[in-house]
Amino acid sequence: MANTTSGTATFGKNFSIDEIVEEAFERCGLRGVAGYQLKTARRSLNILFQEWSNRGLHFWEVAETNVTLVASQAIYTLYRSTADGTSDAGVTNAGVAESIYGVEDILQMSYRTNRGATTQSDTPLTKIDRASYAANSNRLAEGQPSEYWVQRFIDKVTITLYITPSSTQAGNYIHFWYLNRIQDAGDYFNATDVPYNYIPSMCSGLAYYLSMKYAPDRTQNLKLLYEDELVRAEAADGSAASTFITPKTYYPNI
Repeated sequence: MANTTSGTATFGKNFSIDEIVEEAFERCGLRGVAGYQLKTARRSLNILFQEWSNRGLHFWEVAETNVTLVASQAIYTLYRSTADGTSDAGVTNAGVAESIYGVEDILQMSYRTNRGATTQSDTPLTKIDRASYAANSNRLAEGQPSEYWVQRFIDKVTITLYITPSSTQAGNYIHFWYLNRIQDAGDYFNATDVPYNYIPSMCSGLAYYLSMKYAPDRTQNLKLLYEDELVRAEAADGSAASTFITPKTYYPNI
């Protein structure tokens, strides 16, 4: 006889902030928390999400877009939120107009012509650092961009193109893959902006953070559990690519 199951797989979707906080406090040996304890736990959860961004790439936050090039404009700005400013105009691959907010970093970029047509063409752009950009002697020259430099500020990310697009490139696009910030926890009844395979490490991490305030005798053990579960989550993150290993042949007498 077949097992009777729920028929659903939505635990992560319905796992709200207040339940995550309860789980974390229970691991610290505390139950029935309320008031300031809920507030400090939510703050710690937001700090945990920021700490994850320092750990490296999280594939669920990767997205792509196209930004329309403007003649004689080298710098394109993507703001943290609408309250900080208006991001430069973008368009999805499906042709929907959008302005991107909350970008953490730009991963890769290309110069795109004939977007959406069968003749669409992408030319890869090279990502450079500030020193390499500053070393260019003709930064005001205009033409087809070949390089880009990314600056990350508190409230925005800017993309500086080299060479500056001219009227010939205006109306074409830079297409790029970018990394979004993890969304804030927000209200207690919200779910988190975290995929299901990161739920164990999220709960362990929050318990570890809270233990430093409420159960220091458990901090070391909770830290070890957190780091162990985070390693497993990161190993399962994304999709593996094919790997080809070719032996090196050595001909000493040639």
